Amino acid sequence: MTAIYSHSTITPENRNQITDHDASQNGFDVYEAYQSALSDEEISPPLAAIQALTELVTGSDAGTMFELVRALNDGAESLKKRVPNPIGLTAGCELFIGFVTLFPHESANFSQLKREIVRQGKSYSSHAVNFRSKIAELTLGFIKDDSVILTHSYSRVVTQALLHAHTRKRISVYVTEARPRGLGLKTYEILTAVGIPCTVVLDSAVAYVMDKVDFVLVGSEAVVESGGLINAVGSNQMAIIAKAQNKPFYALAESYKFHRLFPLSQYDLPTHNSGILSFARPTTRPSTEQIQASLQLKGSHDGATVSDEHSSTSILPSMTSPPRTMTEEQISRNPDVDYTRPDLISLVFSDVGVLTPEGVSQYLVGMFAGL
Repeated sequence: MTAIYSHSTITPENRNQITDHDASQNGFDVYEAYQSALSDEEISPPLAAIQALTELVTGSDAGTMFELVRALNDGAESLKKRVPNPIGLTAGCELFIGFVTLFPHESANFSQLKREIVRQGKSYSSHAVNFRSKIAELTLGFIKDDSVILTHSYSRVVTQALLHAHTRKRISVYVTEARPRGLGLKTYEILTAVGIPCTVVLDSAVAYVMDKVDFVLVGSEAVVESGGLINAVGSNQMAIIAKAQNKPFYALAESYKFHRLFPLSQYDLPTHNSGILSFARPTTRPSTEQIQASLQLKGSHDGATVSDEHSSTSILPSMTSPPRTMTEEQISRNPDVDYTRPDLISLVFSDVGVLTPEGVSQYLVGMFAGL
């Protein structure tokens, strides 16, 4: 089967340039179905994509397998065009379309075949929600009593694993704030609500806190063919620091997040575009007076010391001054996810078992054999 994944750059400018044929199949809007599935907090993007494509099959008037696969490919492409980060949903689309095309279906006619595909798709989605419970149980065996764990941002599977561990063992958790969305605070609220000792640390304090932890536990957007990890930005630097300090770095990933992608660097990710890390052009050219004033201000700062902290010319920020935050335009120049190389990952915990990064590669080869 032709791979459905496209490496074309999706930018804010072209994301909404979608034809009516791309966006719907006979009046069915696959994107609306995807968003509806995501409204359930327990459903992640890959599962939401599987559910949306299952609904697409339900309403499809395709009379042959070729027409059905084409409709599914069109639906998958439509989703990827309308979602800023299509990595997770692409993994789900690949899995579902691979199932439709590769697995034998014994049916008396094509209508019955489509009904069987829909039944199997719904059955898989309902069972896949329980994958996190299996992963939590597998993870428990690697968590010792009184463990201190560092995690990043918010992950459904990591949160469930920590909650499960709390019922059996004593654990303490550090969680990064995960700017700019601050999802680490969501993890903090969930864990502290059940009595797990938890502290939020700055993203820039990962190296500072690493000495205090026993291991790192992160979730995933996707696990790729190399055995590497795509996750919330900051995961890669956390893995690098963990490796430098000989701390295990564990990734938790449901098998529907295994993705046929082989990035060699951060800039091979489908989420990367020319706007990320670009330099903003000054809106106006500074005048000579502004340049001189800036130089004078710099000179006064260069001469300041810590002992000047109580003076009116101190370079230290006032305790009453409002905190500075990035603008939306500044945030847009930063990545949402990053790639962690397989040599930085100790183990991957999945519903199919505890795998080394090399084991993930082998599993993916077998999973998509024939594609």
